Amino acid sequence: MVKPRTEEEIALLRENAILVSKTLAEVGKAVAPGVTTAKLNEVAETFIRDHGAVPSFLGFEGYPYAICTSVNDVVVHGFPSNYVLKEGDIVTADIGTVYKGYNGDSAYTFPVGEVSAETRRLLDVTKASLYKGIEAAVAGARTGDIGHAVQSYVESYGYSVVRELEGHGIGRSMHEDPGVPNYGRQGHGTRLPEGLVICIEPMVNAGGRGVYLARNGWAVHTADHRKAAHFELTVVVRKGRAEQLSTFEYIESTGNI
Repeated sequence: MVKPRTEEEIALLRENAILVSKTLAEVGKAVAPGVTTAKLNEVAETFIRDHGAVPSFLGFEGYPYAICTSVNDVVVHGFPSNYVLKEGDIVTADIGTVYKGYNGDSAYTFPVGEVSAETRRLLDVTKASLYKGIEAAVAGARTGDIGHAVQSYVESYGYSVVRELEGHGIGRSMHEDPGVPNYGRQGHGTRLPEGLVICIEPMVNAGGRGVYLARNGWAVHTADHRKAAHFELTVVVRKGRAEQLSTFEYIESTGNI
């Protein structure tokens, strides 16, 4: 059931969204050649707990880590590990919190050191497609309008959107209705009421849209093993213009990207 939020609930969701945004920035400061993805998990979990929250991913449907770290051809749900990041890699940190009974959820794909122009373009286009989706998230529109905005922008650059995974509503649970696909037709899908809080999260492949699930049952890889990028923000559906609850400003103010 699609449930608009009260302003009091939105304030609590905003607190979570800001905490997740700041946590991503802390992780971003740690991203560098020679650093393990396990270290990124440690940085995030420590920061979240130091601020009175808990990592929502840890234990979610059996997930064993505080965050997801997805490297290169891993689209989402990569396990933190002893993998050592290398110059030219990209790594997505996807992070969730629970604080005061509500959830936060955001993701960012970081370049590791200097990356190729081709990789930088993938990151830039994926992030820009997120903002195209946010522009479409207005009261009275439909989820298909968001998906169409993302898909049409991404495909105009020759990239592909992953169709097996999608954004979602968020509130007391991390994943709530409605699903928010990154593809679709204008005027189709669930209507967006004012006050609905959703996570929009384009997952974009440099090559084809095909993916497969790793043996661990979590990590989703591109079928052609080309790189994938993933950016996610939480927004409130408002009349005329969506309101962002989470932000990349803390990340981008560090100058590390």
